Amino acid sequence: MKKNLFIAFEGIDGSGKSTQVKLLRDRLKKEGHKVYATFEPTDSPIGSIIKNIFKHRIEADHRTIAALFAADRLDHLLNKTNGILKKFEEGYTVITDRYYFSSYAYHSVHMSMDWVIEANSLSADLLRPDLNIYIDISPEISMKRLNNGRSSTELYETTENLYSVRKKYLEAFEKLKEKEKVSIIDGDQNAELISANIWKEFVKITKRQDIYARKRTT
Repeated sequence: MKKNLFIAFEGIDGSGKSTQVKLLRDRLKKEGHKVYATFEPTDSPIGSIIKNIFKHRIEADHRTIAALFAADRLDHLLNKTNGILKKFEEGYTVITDRYYFSSYAYHSVHMSMDWVIEANSLSADLLRPDLNIYIDISPEISMKRLNNGRSSTELYETTENLYSVRKKYLEAFEKLKEKEKVSIIDGDQNAELISANIWKEFVKITKRQDIYARKRTT
């Protein structure tokens, strides 16, 4: 029986994923569980190339970007020092800020979703999330948050593109509903309510898999 879980957070830019990853991580740690929080793109050499493309320091075709993400994701899983699979085997519940649904949504705006899914099939075969948590916000709110206190935006951060990305997320969820467990959370609420709703979805997963028995108070 599995003793830990793999949770992936998804959403368009500015959806509050990073905040919710921290809140879930801290709650689980407080209850005494081993938790490893991570993110994509990673800090690996491949991830650094992606970040430089996003910051417009390097120019690259969308197909190249999609392939870089697939490679970065495989290293994220397989890295012998801090890879997800290593952490998972060590008994950690792993929480990641973005996984392959991000690629399905963002890259399929520019190319075939089937191609993107196939490009990430090795990652999916290695480890599927026990739960994909999608925090849903409008592109207008997203851009307002992204522009707050920033002088520039990164690649993909336009209202028009984020509308397309949100649509592709929903398309991917429908397309893979037989293979993937997805919970869509209303992101227009305050952080505490969002966190509470995410916890409810997390508890459903743990109950179904008979993991993380609740601690009894004496």
